[in-house]
Amino acid sequence: MSTEAAGSLADRVTKPDEDVADKPVSQEVKDGAPGSELQEPDYTVEVKLSDLQADPNNPLYSVKSFEDIGLDERILKGLSTMGFRKPSKVQERALPLLMGNPPKNLIGQSQSGTGKTAAFVLNVLSRIDLSTPQAQQTPQALILAPTRELARQIVGVIQAMGQYLDGLVIGTAVPADRQSRPAAMTCSVIVGTPGTVQDMVKRRVLNPTQLKVLVLDEADNMLEQQGLGDQCIRVKAMLPRGLQVVLFSATFPPHVHRYAEKFAPDANEITLQHDELTVEGIRQLYMDCDTEEVKYANLVHLYGLLTVGSSIIFVKTRASAVEIEKRMTAEGHTVASLTGAIEGSQRDAVIDSFRSGEAKVLITTNVLARGIDVSTVSLVVNYDIPTAFVAGSRAQEEPDYQTYLHRIGRTGRFGRIGVAITFVSSREEWQMLHKIQDHFATNIERIDTSDWDEVEEMIKKIIKNSRAQSDFSK
Repeated sequence: MSTEAAGSLADRVTKPDEDVADKPVSQEVKDGAPGSELQEPDYTVEVKLSDLQADPNNPLYSVKSFEDIGLDERILKGLSTMGFRKPSKVQERALPLLMGNPPKNLIGQSQSGTGKTAAFVLNVLSRIDLSTPQAQQTPQALILAPTRELARQIVGVIQAMGQYLDGLVIGTAVPADRQSRPAAMTCSVIVGTPGTVQDMVKRRVLNPTQLKVLVLDEADNMLEQQGLGDQCIRVKAMLPRGLQVVLFSATFPPHVHRYAEKFAPDANEITLQHDELTVEGIRQLYMDCDTEEVKYANLVHLYGLLTVGSSIIFVKTRASAVEIEKRMTAEGHTVASLTGAIEGSQRDAVIDSFRSGEAKVLITTNVLARGIDVSTVSLVVNYDIPTAFVAGSRAQEEPDYQTYLHRIGRTGRFGRIGVAITFVSSREEWQMLHKIQDHFATNIERIDTSDWDEVEEMIKKIIKNSRAQSDFSK
């Protein structure tokens, strides 16, 4: 993912009842299903307290209802309108740590779909002061995300959760294809990407002096990636000392975790065990493809199955995405593609058409591997296995385990069952897939492509069972 171009700003200041995310807030923007409506995986949330004197017997050490936290009645009403009935398991442990006073930093590692976005949004909405017009126009909370798509999604969650809070104004700061910015960000909550926010503070469009909370979503990606990491450091250096720093991500590799502890010092932590990070509700499969041309032929064969629900096809390069879209479109198929080369409102239009179901199949690079929640996605295709260069080498590649996990996590959302199919076309790719299987201690099953009727029946059966499970658990 490239860093943001200097000066490419799109700053919108919007009230909760305005069209913040350009689409009505729906199930997919919640990042965590209502606890009473869908089944949660059986996992344990571990808590590490920075203060050894903290009392685990305190009744707020873990909460079983949103009322237990003492939330504003208007926020509770927003939660109810969204369909949240009780905290998810992660929220049970995270919310008391997030919302305690005096505020404490938090590092939260929790897979997507477990309610982490709702957790940090509840904390933000509970800490901002909306009692006077001046307070309403003063930036008090800043949420940073790696992409404009995720930033817009977070805005949608804030909009829905805070819809009954009078005076709540949300500002967005993301790259765009037009040069327009307000004279000043007169809003209480700002959601943006690091480079744009950094530029706004430099230009004095954003006054950071009254900020109380800084949130990094997909924090491992934000802190590890050289461009974004540098920008996050610069942004934090511009903010008041002593503000609450909250880092959330589905994964925290050890070296990034060590850095996160410096970025958010003396933080409380919530963690899932490593072996629990592979989403159990995802059926992982692979296809043998002798050549790149066979890869494409198999993809076209799959196309009829992809329209069962929404599907995402992940490719390694922008050129691959463009070529596949061009070929499939020429053959009469309706697909959309989204890569880092597409900017601004054009990106918004593509993702919105996918969210709405107008486009059923989305071809993309890793730009959408993280954080984006579209509840109708039932199938993910790894057209290319995600890889990364071995540390210290620009020639030797190894599987990118975290990207694989984030990619397949786009399906199997909110307790449903999903399907992830990986294409393998060489000995090297087979070895990488084998390493992925060993790394996550999981089973990736081979699909026999000699009988496509059987393939269709198998995949449709998995997806049908997913829907039945979802209906049963409501």
